[in-house]
Amino acid sequence: MRITPRNIVFHELIGLKVKVLSHSDPTVVGLEGIVIDETRNTLVIRSRNGDKRVFKHCGVFRFFLPNNVVVDVDGTLIVGRPEDRLKRIKWYR
Repeated sequence: MRITPRNIVFHELIGLKVKVLSHSDPTVVGLEGIVIDETRNTLVIRSRNGDKRVFKHCGVFRFFLPNNVVVDVDGTLIVGRPEDRLKRIKWYR
């Protein structure tokens, strides 16, 4: 499945370029880099200054998709492991 703005919260985030737009920790606001790891509650972002672990639920993130689409995501929507986030999909007829 291709990653799109509509399915990003259910998709794997590792490998995507990201920027922290807002966060409860002001030291990570503006941090840009590539997501190199993801846990239930955090993203590990590799930037020019090294790797930084950032809590998901405390921020708003801008993801740059491979097809040059930009998507802003509230961190509360991406809390959970990718395989657990898939369970939240509700199929409608």
